[in-house]
Amino acid sequence: MEKTLIILKPDAIKNKHAGHIISRIESEGFKICGLRYLKLSKADAEKFYAVHKERPFYSDLCSYMSSGPVIAAALQRESAVAKWREVIGATDPAQAAPGTIRALYAESKEANAVHGSDSAENAAAEIAFFFKESELL
Repeated sequence: MEKTLIILKPDAIKNKHAGHIISRIESEGFKICGLRYLKLSKADAEKFYAVHKERPFYSDLCSYMSSGPVIAAALQRESAVAKWREVIGATDPAQAAPGTIRALYAESKEANAVHGSDSAENAAAEIAFFFKESELL
């Protein structure tokens, strides 16, 4: 079984889509191993997204991710990373396939409802950012 990290971003929380997204997570066969509702500080957002530090959107992304509460969750299932990325759709909701989370709930390319790990290796590091091993089921 593989694990992945997902984040329900501030726009998803503000627009009251969290329940719909969590329901979708369960209907897609994911087991929720850890769940946290929190507000990232700007410094924590900068640490989490450090991989994007040289990109032009980095500062805006960190400001946005620290602008309101988020829900971080560790999920598990076969091919969890690839399956979650399929379920969420393209980063730009205008390009996301119909029925994907971003097509249904995202506001824009930046306020795109959810984050998903892009590899099993990154998932492990991202999960460790939010959860101690003892906090995961």
